[in-house]
Amino acid sequence: PSRPLLIAAAALIAAGCQRTEIDLDRTLGSAQFVDLTHTFDSTSVYWPTEEGFVLEPGFAGYTDKGFYYSANTFRAAEHGGTHLDAPVHFADGKQTADEIPLANLIGPAAVVDVAAQVAANPDYQISRDDMLRWESDHGPLPDGAILLFNTGYSEFWPDRSRYMGTADRGAEAVAQLHFPGLDPSAATWLVANRHIHAVGIDTPSIDYGQSTHFEAHQTLFEANIPAFENIANPGALPPTGAWVFALPMKIAGGSGGPLRIVGVVPKAD
Repeated sequence: PSRPLLIAAAALIAAGCQRTEIDLDRTLGSAQFVDLTHTFDSTSVYWPTEEGFVLEPGFAGYTDKGFYYSANTFRAAEHGGTHLDAPVHFADGKQTADEIPLANLIGPAAVVDVAAQVAANPDYQISRDDMLRWESDHGPLPDGAILLFNTGYSEFWPDRSRYMGTADRGAEAVAQLHFPGLDPSAATWLVANRHIHAVGIDTPSIDYGQSTHFEAHQTLFEANIPAFENIANPGALPPTGAWVFALPMKIAGGSGGPLRIVGVVPKAD
């Protein structure tokens, strides 16, 4: 990723804070913006034990003063739809949603594509070898990388049967979950040997659906490495060269929260 892109992004953020108008085309050139976020609505996929996203209509119409006004109320669990898992979700005393440094939520993207492996095995666990193969083609994972896994599951959203392995709800449905995730031994290898800032995946969980102890969560979060789950369209990013901006709702003490995540792909020279 180019240093000018990072400088431009910093300038954009600074300008926004100063309420200064800024020309995106001039600041970021002709970079491509990729939305990695699923829309939140009644079809959003949540864990089988959660209610899901609910939008309660409020007022929509013209006021007695003659202007149009609309406002709604929403409610949702922290963990559902495209969302952040803060380290405290599975690691006592680690960072809450509001404590994660911005520097750990913005960084160069490394996109590891395992869609072919997953097509042959929906319970596939992404291995260290998958990441080493990526490195053999693209060089070492950069320090501060946001590591994204493209399993191909984004295309199934929001079909719960295909995306989660079951459309059933309730505690009993958890045992029926089938989708790919990160092998716990690969999470251990990442923490010990690489310096990534976050991981993301286009499935409901960093751990695969049949996990019962969520070891990948435990290992990453103990190292204060947050996770982004249910991301959309990771295959629209190149394996390397893009940047990711992953900005969750800043919930004090939160174990996670809704996430707006965007990829920025600079124009090729």
